[in-house]
Amino acid sequence: MSLRDRIEALTAAAPQSYSDADRALFAEFRAGLARGEIRAAERTADGTWCVNAWVKRGILVGFRMGALVDMSPHPSLRFFDKDTYPVRPTTLADRVRIVPGGSSIRDGAYLAPGVVCMPPMYVNVGAYVGEATMIDSHVLVGSCAQIGKRVHLSAAAQIGGVLEPVGALPVIVEDDVLVGGGCGVYEGTIVRERAVLAAGTILTGSTPVYDLVREQVYRGGADRSLEIPAGAVVVPGARAAPGQGAARWGLSLYTPVIVKYRDEKTDAATLLEDDLR
Repeated sequence: MSLRDRIEALTAAAPQSYSDADRALFAEFRAGLARGEIRAAERTADGTWCVNAWVKRGILVGFRMGALVDMSPHPSLRFFDKDTYPVRPTTLADRVRIVPGGSSIRDGAYLAPGVVCMPPMYVNVGAYVGEATMIDSHVLVGSCAQIGKRVHLSAAAQIGGVLEPVGALPVIVEDDVLVGGGCGVYEGTIVRERAVLAAGTILTGSTPVYDLVREQVYRGGADRSLEIPAGAVVVPGARAAPGQGAARWGLSLYTPVIVKYRDEKTDAATLLEDDLR
């Protein structure tokens, strides 16, 4: 049986207790996630992203299987978590820079060679981070998020986790995207390659995005993700709130706005320095 078939069988059985063989199977699965051989979502040849629901079910069974243990590295620094999800055992051979200062990467997350982690930051289980990506200070990469190559996640950016429901697509940030400081990308949003999110931009499946260049409005829905087009430059904006009361009080609602698409000037302003990597 394939690893997928064995994990599917394990999650379907839902026993009250787990054997040593079950725990060994989960450890094999978790190691596959950490090596990037198993992913919560994958891009097909035509650019469509597809969720691997069996992978998310496997991650969930790890929480059900785990026992709460003391993971404290020192008596004055106390941590308690499921024994199935320890800190990722990163070594120098992984060629990932983890700068001292309080960062944490949960086992079952993949970080490619050349990734830089500035403290403090956190990467959760099931996440995939591509080569030469910068994870800046106070960044969260949520469970199952898929981050491409040469992405810059600027300080305090939040990439939401989408572990449940298992059929929901996680947050996707494709290659060469710049995510500005304090941005939030949530609810299975897809940010296509080379897009730029200005500082403070918030993207959710329920927030419409207004494209001033193409004169279109992009929305997510119950059966689809919000998609930011390739090369779009998105900034925080506002639109008039509906209703007489809103008009009387001069209220407006937050909305992201696409003001341009990448050009040479944008490329120069967002150039990543190879020396930092």
